[in-house]
Amino acid sequence: MISRRTLGKAVGRGVAAVSAAVLSPACSRAVSSAHNQASPAADRRRKNPATEPSFGPLKQVRAGVLNMGYAEAGPARGPAVILLHGWPYDIHSYVRVAPLLAARGYRVIVPYLRGYGTTRFLSDKTFRNAQQSVFALDIIALMDALRIDKAILAGYDWGSRTADIIAALWPERVKGLVSVSGYLITNRAANKKPLPPKLEWAWWYQYYFATERGRLGLEQNRSELAKLVWKFNSPTWNFDEATFDRTAASFSNPDYVSIVIHNYRWRLSLAEGDPRYDDLERRLAESPVITVPTITLDGGTDPFTPAGGGSSYRDKFSGRYAHRTLRGIGHNVPQEAPEAFAQAVVDVDGFRETERQPSK
Repeated sequence: MISRRTLGKAVGRGVAAVSAAVLSPACSRAVSSAHNQASPAADRRRKNPATEPSFGPLKQVRAGVLNMGYAEAGPARGPAVILLHGWPYDIHSYVRVAPLLAARGYRVIVPYLRGYGTTRFLSDKTFRNAQQSVFALDIIALMDALRIDKAILAGYDWGSRTADIIAALWPERVKGLVSVSGYLITNRAANKKPLPPKLEWAWWYQYYFATERGRLGLEQNRSELAKLVWKFNSPTWNFDEATFDRTAASFSNPDYVSIVIHNYRWRLSLAEGDPRYDDLERRLAESPVITVPTITLDGGTDPFTPAGGGSSYRDKFSGRYAHRTLRGIGHNVPQEAPEAFAQAVVDVDGFRETERQPSK
C-alpha cells in the first residue's frame, strides 16, 4: 500500500527512474515535490515550453469497439490509476500528474477517449455514439484488455462523468474516485429545465452544437473554438501556444466532430443513443449514489463550479469522503494544479488503508 503521506515529500534518488521507461526524459524530470492542495498557484508559473514534459511513445490496445490509444507510466505491477480527460482537452492534461504518481509506485494509464487522438473505432460501420454510458463501457473494456481488476479512477469534465458512472454502476472495479466538479452523471429529464441566464450563457457551445451551423463551425474551426473555451473555463491559467497546440493535435481524429456533436445533442435529448444501453441509462437517470471512497475537487475560478463548497452534491457520495476547493484554479484542474490533483489520488487511496485499520 502506498502511504498518503509520501507524495508531499521530495521524490528523487532513483525513484523518478520508475517513470523514465515509459515517459520521455523531459517528463521524468518533471517529477517534483508536491505542494499543499489548497495552495496550487505555483503550478501555473511553468510557461517555458522548452521545459515542458511530454509523454513517450503511446500504446494501443483493442478495447471493446475501439483500438484505444493511451499513455502509461510507472511499474507494470503497481496499483492502477486511470486518468480521464474532458472536452476540449486530451491526455496532456495529465502530463505532469502521471510522473508524480509513477514515482510513488502507481501504474498510471491515461487513455484517449473515443473521438480523440490515436483512439479509433475498429469498424467504419459502428455508430459514433457519445451517450454517457458508452464512455464508461470503453474504460471497463480497457481495464479488461489490460487485465486490471480494480483501479483508482480520476477525472474532470467528461472524465469525471465517466469515472462517476463506473463508480456508481460497477463499484467492484473501483478502489477510489477523484472527481472534479463532483457528481456529473447526466439526467436528461432534468436537463430539459432551464438554468439561471448566467449559467445558460456559460453553456453557449451546447446550444451552438445543437445546430447544423454549430456542427460546421466545430468542423471548420475546431482549434479556435477550443482555445476560446480554454480561456473562458480557466481565466487565471496562462497557457502558452505550445501547450495548446499539443492538445489541439488530438482533435484531428476523424471521429472528433461526430463524437462531440452527438455527446452534447444527446445530453439535451436532441439525439438518440443506442437502444442496447437503455437499461444502463435508466439506472443512471435515477442518480445512483456512489459508495466508493471519494475526493471531490472544485476549481475556485471554474465558471461551472456550483456554489456551496460541494454541498450541492454531497449526498450523492455515501462512502469515505472529502472535498477540496482549489483557489485560483479553473476547469482543467489536473493541468493547472498537477500536484494537488496527484495528492488527491494518493489521499483517496489512503482512505482504504485507514478503513482497514482496527478500531482501538
